[in-house]
Amino acid sequence: MTPNPPTRQPSRTAAALLAGFVLIVALSTLTDLALHRTGVFPPEGQPMPDVLWALATAYRIAYGIAGCWLAARLAPDRPMWHALALGWLGVVLSTFGTVATWNLGPAFGPKWYPIALVLTALPSAWVGGKLRRPGPQ
Repeated sequence: MTPNPPTRQPSRTAAALLAGFVLIVALSTLTDLALHRTGVFPPEGQPMPDVLWALATAYRIAYGIAGCWLAARLAPDRPMWHALALGWLGVVLSTFGTVATWNLGPAFGPKWYPIALVLTALPSAWVGGKLRRPGPQ
């Protein structure tokens, strides 16, 4: 007797990806706002030193891992696929952001910052997926 193949659940897949994406965006936005309001970051539109851009990169990596873990956790099947799909979305959106802000001046950060976001999206997604997956891989 052959077991029934799993049925695809596109609405649960979409919900898992959306939940992970919303978590990443919400945490990043709220952290940015909190750091601006507390004076850790300068007012919006003002240049920041590289060390603060590094801080922003670090928490975006952590939030990327958390969001991809959530997408994998909520996935109806193939958790790593869900985590990496969200990571690829991060690559695409970060690439668009890099292109859109490349020549807009220092208020949009040093050139390395958007490149770092592009380069860390997939590794962060992989870590999030690995944290979700039980057992040896």
